[in-house]
Amino acid sequence: MATNTRIEQIKTFLNDTPDDAFLNYALATEFVVLGEDADALAIYKRLVDEQPDYFATYYHLGKLYERMGTDDLAETAYQQGLEVTKRLGEKHAHGELRGAFEELTF
Repeated sequence: MATNTRIEQIKTFLNDTPDDAFLNYALATEFVVLGEDADALAIYKRLVDEQPDYFATYYHLGKLYERMGTDDLAETAYQQGLEVTKRLGEKHAHGELRGAFEELTF
């Protein structure tokens, strides 16, 4: 597992607030940057399961699936995110997810 200063800082914060959605999302994003896809995937999937209304996860989970060559899973992530953002009235995020979904499927 790769390590860097930001990852260590985020992990320190997570010791105090392990269920913080933003911190977990930030940690997963750092893993993506380092190419640690398995670590990022585990965190994104846990966020979707445990905090499904944290809508930022779906876009990045979908993009990670695309990078991993599992477009069917990317499509599912985008569809789930579209449902969540529509329900929450998050128009900007909904538009980004719709764009990613359409780019993948058309």
